[in-house]
Formats: sequence, C-alpha cells, structure tokens
Amino acid sequence: MAWLRRFGSYVPERRVGNGEIAARIGKDAAWIQEMTGIEERRWAADGESVADMGVEAARTCLDGDARPGLVLVSSGTSPRRFPGPAAVVAQRLGLAGVPAVDLPVASAGAVFAMALGCDLSPVYGDVLVVASEKMSEAVDREPMDPSSGMLFGDGAGACLISQREGGWRVVSSVLHSDGSMADLIQLPLRGGFAMDGMGAIAAATRRIPAVIQEAFARCGRDPKDTQQFVLHQANQNLLVRVARALEVPAERMYTNIRRYGNTSSASMLIAAAEAGPSGNLVCFAGFGAGLHWGAVVAEQAA
Repeated sequence: MAWLRRFGSYVPERRVGNGEIAARIGKDAAWIQEMTGIEERRWAADGESVADMGVEAARTCLDGDARPGLVLVSSGTSPRRFPGPAAVVAQRLGLAGVPAVDLPVASAGAVFAMALGCDLSPVYGDVLVVASEKMSEAVDREPMDPSSGMLFGDGAGACLISQREGGWRVVSSVLHSDGSMADLIQLPLRGGFAMDGMGAIAAATRRIPAVIQEAFARCGRDPKDTQQFVLHQANQNLLVRVARALEVPAERMYTNIRRYGNTSSASMLIAAAEAGPSGNLVCFAGFGAGLHWGAVVAEQAA
C-alpha cells in the first residue's frame, strides 16, 4: 500500500502576461484568455534549467526524515538527449548513489511517475517524483507559433510516495499509451513545438474521462463521489469538458492555469501542491504526447 505523503512546487519569478504574447502572435489578449483560460504564465530565466527547477520543487516536498530510495524525474524539455536531469536532481539533493530514472513523457509524465512510484515503493521505500519543464525554450521563437506560443509556461512539481502511513492512500491507478498518434503532439530535436491542437483536444476529451472512469471502477468507487480532481492543466475549456463528461460540477476540477499556463508534465503536481487535496477522495489524471494518459485515485487517511 502506497501513500502520497506530500507535494511541492516551484515556479519562476518572471511573469509573461497575455499582452506580451498577443503582440507577438497578432491576437488580442482577451481572446487568448477566452480560448485558453490563461491570463499569464511563468518563464524561467535564461540560466535557469529543468534540473534547477526540479531541485527547488523537491526541496519543498521532502519530509525532514525522508531519504528517498528512488527518484523518478519527468521532463519532455531536457536540454540534451542524454543524460536526462534525473541523476543531476538526485545528486544536488544529496542523493548520489540513489537510482534516478528519467521519464521523458510530456504532459502525462507526472501521473505515470506517480503510478510507477506507488508500484515500486514496496521495493525502494520512499520514492521522490519530480516533474520539471522549461516549455518557454520550445515556444519562445520568432515568429512565435500562434497556436502554441500562448499556451505554455515553466515550472516544476514534486510528490513524495511512501509505504509509511500519512497523507493520501492510493487505491487505484491506470496507465495507457497509443503510439499510432505519436505525431499529434511533438517536440523535434530541431525546430519548435508542434501540435495538432484540435486533434489533441478531441483525443483528450475522450481519453481523460474514460481513464478516470476505469480507475474508479477498479477500486469500486464512483467519480461522482469525488470532491476534487487534480488534472494536467492543459486548457481551461478542456477541464470543463471533462467535468461535463463525468457529470460532476466543474468547480470540482482544481485549476490554476489562469496564473501559470500549461506547464506540461509539471502542471498536475504544481496544482496538487497548491490545492492541498481535499475531501475523502481525490483523482489525479493526465494526458499528453505519445499518446500517454492515466489516472490515480487516492483516499484521505483516517
């Protein structure tokens, strides 16, 4: 049995409002907010790396008595092919020698790492999950792509998973992948971010509610009994669609996309750290490039 003991997050200081983006893509700032729910996003400083942000998020998450036996780091924006940021994050946290594994799974990486961490915690003890993304490097180009430049921000989130009781007990998890749609969302080795926006929204609208229903069915629960859903913050309108499909009030979908934009795999954990999961049941879910999607259901400790 695995427990989600703590969450942590970090976002850069620089705020990039819709006005700054609108001037570059030939759109109105109000239009950006209407289409995405975003008012501003945070962009990392030039010298601020994926590993830097991941370390900061992890430090806000770790228990004083916790020494993780495994580190899982999700990032689709590592600055090099290899090595990824996991080993660097672990070393800078004083965990040199602890196995550190990279999961280059954009957007859905946090939910994948969380589910895998729960399965691996009986072997490794405490598992530190970190998701860190510097999406600004992918979209801050000239000319800026009108469809993707307005969406993305930078930041990192973290979660400590343990066999030690306390926090939220994980009762179910489901993961899926489908490589037949791998070209739908991608960041090539050369060039900027590329996405079929309409195709991605259509796929997410179908798959997110379905995987949430599947995760709840596995533990004999009902999504309608859940007071809080903490999902990947892709688009405010998508969160509303998911709520409608699940027949739950939209206000149960925790959202902070207005302030941070879409921070890819970091977004779900940043949201969890801010939300402070509430109610008897909470659901975490994500969808992203790959295609990859999944859900985790947890209940509050008695």
